[in-house]
Amino acid sequence: MKDYSIGTNCVQAGYRPGNGEPRQVPIIQSTTFKYDTSEDMGKLFDLEASGYFYTRLQNPTNDHVAAKIADLEGGTAAMLTSSGQAANFFALFNICECGSHIVASSSIYGGTFNLIAVTMAKMGIEVTFVSPTASEEELNAAFKENTRAMFGETIANPALTVLDIEKFAKAAHAHGVPLIVDNTFPTPVNCRPIEWGADIVTHSTTKYMDGHGAGVGGAIVDSGKFDWMAHADKFPGLCTPDESYHGIVYAEKFGKEGAFITKATSQLMRDFGSIQSPQNAFILNLGLESLHVRMPRHVENGQAVAEFLEKHPKITKVNYSGLKSDPYYELAQKYLPNGGCGVVSFEIKGGRDAAQKFMKALKLAAIETHVADARTCCLNPATSTHRQMSDEQLAAAGIPAGLVRMSCGLEDKKDLIADIAQALENV
Repeated sequence: MKDYSIGTNCVQAGYRPGNGEPRQVPIIQSTTFKYDTSEDMGKLFDLEASGYFYTRLQNPTNDHVAAKIADLEGGTAAMLTSSGQAANFFALFNICECGSHIVASSSIYGGTFNLIAVTMAKMGIEVTFVSPTASEEELNAAFKENTRAMFGETIANPALTVLDIEKFAKAAHAHGVPLIVDNTFPTPVNCRPIEWGADIVTHSTTKYMDGHGAGVGGAIVDSGKFDWMAHADKFPGLCTPDESYHGIVYAEKFGKEGAFITKATSQLMRDFGSIQSPQNAFILNLGLESLHVRMPRHVENGQAVAEFLEKHPKITKVNYSGLKSDPYYELAQKYLPNGGCGVVSFEIKGGRDAAQKFMKALKLAAIETHVADARTCCLNPATSTHRQMSDEQLAAAGIPAGLVRMSCGLEDKKDLIADIAQALENV
């Protein structure tokens, strides 16, 4: 459905029922699938035919929803995972192995930072973190002979830095590796990283895509543009025979458009089993159908709250790329002309203690380890999502200890501002 607008694709893409078939994406709540002969099933295990044999790898409900997300991002193939964390791990581990190296923006979600810096390090994969504002020279200096991927977030959680996608893509491609971008916060409604040079896009679909805090999930989208065979020495998993699938060479058999997702599905999903449940995929699709309607309201509320906070005497700093005073305003005008998201982060005079008093006094906004859904919520990252990071690491990621992250929902902006104002009176 590439000729339709993104709003139409939010509603219609991914699933087109035939005559007499269910109008809504059906939930195929089955672990297994029946075949008439062993030969029929054998073709699936040899990747010689398309179909389903076990939901740990693939499920029709999931594939319909993944196809919609691929359309929204302008990619050629996609897959759903059990969470955003699983999506980022799969996207990186699909092309990395023991002895590989990753270049990543230092301004990323704390869970992803820990995944790359700690857990993947135990697998023998090293990382160099770079500032999202690094110069081209600094970016290029971070690459090594064993670098296999570059990673960043379109809008970082919770620092809200904006990634210069073109600059990072240029550096990645100059060194023969793909750029992987987590596009969770803006969603494809407000930014499509592939159009700016990204090769792989990931999502925590738990956030705006679901939009209602109902189902955990993740997604990976392949642009279909990175030429794996042109850099075959860097990506043996895609460009040399996979003996666990009878010597198949993914990049040869499935080409640029399908190799990455096919390998991630048939190999990583097979071995790790981080599948999104069909029930969650169904819930996700319901959220996707209104994504293009909800995102402008989130942006409107985020902008209003940011403007209010910027003028408040008890606030020392506001991070929101829609503010002209924000250091990422110009980048946001380039990559996010319709706005980024509804998440605002800010520092209250008095640091961590003041932040905790403020949040305790809120009546409408709830303290939650969540972000980006219909209801406004907030947290102090240093004592929750990023508590595994040292003060030095927090500072490097642009997340001071007293920072509050507020996710503006779909309520009336006047009510949100009134709640914030009364809470600040208690500080």
